Amino acid sequence: MSRLSFNEMTSFRWNFEEDISQAAALGYTAIGLCRQKLGDFGVQEGMALLAAMGLRVSNVCWAGGFTGSDGRNLIESIADATEAIRLTAALRAGCLVVYSGARGGHTTSHARRLFREAIDRLLPSAEDFGVTLGIKAVHTECAIDCGLLTSLAEASEFVRSFDHPRVKLAFDTYHLGWDQDVPLRLAEAASDIAIVHLSDGLPPSRGETHCCRLGEGDVPLRAILAALEHGGYEGDYDVKLVGAELDSGDYRDLMTHSQSAMAELLPSVAYRG
Repeated sequence: MSRLSFNEMTSFRWNFEEDISQAAALGYTAIGLCRQKLGDFGVQEGMALLAAMGLRVSNVCWAGGFTGSDGRNLIESIADATEAIRLTAALRAGCLVVYSGARGGHTTSHARRLFREAIDRLLPSAEDFGVTLGIKAVHTECAIDCGLLTSLAEASEFVRSFDHPRVKLAFDTYHLGWDQDVPLRLAEAASDIAIVHLSDGLPPSRGETHCCRLGEGDVPLRAILAALEHGGYEGDYDVKLVGAELDSGDYRDLMTHSQSAMAELLPSVAYRG
């Protein structure tokens, strides 16, 4: 079975039907699902199309915003995340990706208390529905818009503080792959990771991501992937390449290039019997 997944946020201009049909045609067996695209297409219709195309869902993007930074209060954000948990369960997806929301007008300590409270209140539903929450950390340059956790060390400490099998990490190679000690930390954190978002590029600046095709940027992908595999990570690698530099390009070419790049970087990920 292939462990390589393609995230719908990468093919931002395509609709849900285009994402699914193109991914299946090119040999992908899993996708990272975008809730907005599925909602626009229709949930029941989308689930039927996924089944018809033989695609499983590696992860669902996303739920969160518990600090109020996106205009919703804590109760509203928890309600939305609970709905997302039910959807994730119905899709039999690997995990639901969860963002904290930005600090906004709060102190950092209060914003983190809100995030912790939200996860605590979501855990009973996650348990009931058998859904893993993948906590997403972001690069410091991007934190002003969506995140409180900005390093692998911070994210790992947050996840482990719950000591719960339904709280894990959504590790993004682009957002967290820059520190020299990341490969070493990954070998220790691999068992805490629910999904790997696979990306490459130049470091973010002024809140903007600068992603590029896999293997053509500065992220030490080979060392990161080797550390994950050495640490025992057995989950999916979800190609999530977001940025203006890629959005105007040919998505089919990006999909096939990602397959070729991963076959060279880590052959065992492309196909597993």
